[in-house]
Amino acid sequence: MPFIPHTEADLAAMLDLLQVPDLNALFDEIPPELGENVALDLPPALNEMEISRLMGERADADGRWLNFIGAGAYEHHIPAAVWQIATRGEFYSAYTPYQAEASQGTLQLIYEYQSMMASLTGMEVSNASLYDGASALAEAVLMAVRASKGAARVLIPAAVAPAYRAVVRTIVAPQGIELVELPYDPASGTTPLPEYADECAALVVPQPNFFGMLEDVDALTDWAHARGARVIALVNPLTLGVLKPPGQWGTSGADIAAGDGQPLGAPLSAGGPYYGLLTCRQALVRQMPGRLVGRTLDADGSTGYTLTLQAREQHIRRAKATSNICTNQGLVVAASTIYMSLLGPGGLRRAALASWQNTRMLVERLAGLPGVARAFAGAGFHECVLRLDRPVAPVLEALARQGILGGFDLGRDYPQLGHALLVCATETKTTADIGRYEQALAGILSEGKS
Repeated sequence: MPFIPHTEADLAAMLDLLQVPDLNALFDEIPPELGENVALDLPPALNEMEISRLMGERADADGRWLNFIGAGAYEHHIPAAVWQIATRGEFYSAYTPYQAEASQGTLQLIYEYQSMMASLTGMEVSNASLYDGASALAEAVLMAVRASKGAARVLIPAAVAPAYRAVVRTIVAPQGIELVELPYDPASGTTPLPEYADECAALVVPQPNFFGMLEDVDALTDWAHARGARVIALVNPLTLGVLKPPGQWGTSGADIAAGDGQPLGAPLSAGGPYYGLLTCRQALVRQMPGRLVGRTLDADGSTGYTLTLQAREQHIRRAKATSNICTNQGLVVAASTIYMSLLGPGGLRRAALASWQNTRMLVERLAGLPGVARAFAGAGFHECVLRLDRPVAPVLEALARQGILGGFDLGRDYPQLGHALLVCATETKTTADIGRYEQALAGILSEGKS
């Protein structure tokens, strides 16, 4: 409904005071040829994402960088309303809902975020977020080990992001937890069923994995549960618009889901701030770190929101705290909640499908060039590994000189892959963007052979 504060009676009183017959008479100085019924020679209408892109291109005299890097942080379209709402004073200046009775709006938003995230991952409980995806995975490992009565040992695939593995190792190793790294299949880039017989507390299953490949999550989940181990799903939340949620993996579903919420409304912004998502089964709720917001009824029967199960060192004896995580990323969570509310399930699905289609187009175009080939066979999502016939770093430098961020060089983290390049295309990329990348890369590769 448009915001028009004046009633018909207000307008009539105003026109009577001015002694004019109607509103059009107030604009009689405008020449008729410029009137409202004049046909304008305008181009076809653009949607919000296209308008934002056009304005950015015109505002930047040097042009815009074309970004084809993923590797854990993704350039997605964020509707303008998301941060317009999130930066209102009610959200932007609020820090932490320590006093529940004075923070009902913040608590309600977090409760709605928790409900959305639990639904998205197919789990029963969500916390109010953690610092980032890597620390959320580390906390999931600690949860699984605390809940296990067996060995303090966790299986983690090499196809999990290197930075995530490093953070997890840093956090859990001092607590006597052993991380066993599982190799990936060099043909498919996915994790085969482990040939591992010792007792373990949990198995981490990335979906999609760092290479953008889709793991056989059903088989991995059932393998772990058959051996008494819990399953920790590491997910990109946007992909859940089309992929099976962790709660439905295998016969009985994953036990914990972790990941980074950046794809849901957080800009790249030089690396942050982002937030870590963490959801789990009800049976593990008392092992979950961070804040949880619950809904209840007050003495008058009205709905109220409050912090619950506050297993944090600021609220209980430090020795009994589940974590030293002191806060949630409230502002980014607010933006994510608004983003998910605006897009809804259909919007998330469309964004995910567009990203998948664009990456498929990008890979087909680039893999058709001499000296470029796909590294892995099989189904992937919005990232893919390409193998070049020369070192990747100089190629990326040459692309950057043409305003193209061409991808992520895997050589440092996965030297066994050779000259491997991880590329990504989200819904923000157009056919023209992909064609520009293809043309630029073709020129660079041909120059190297001349």
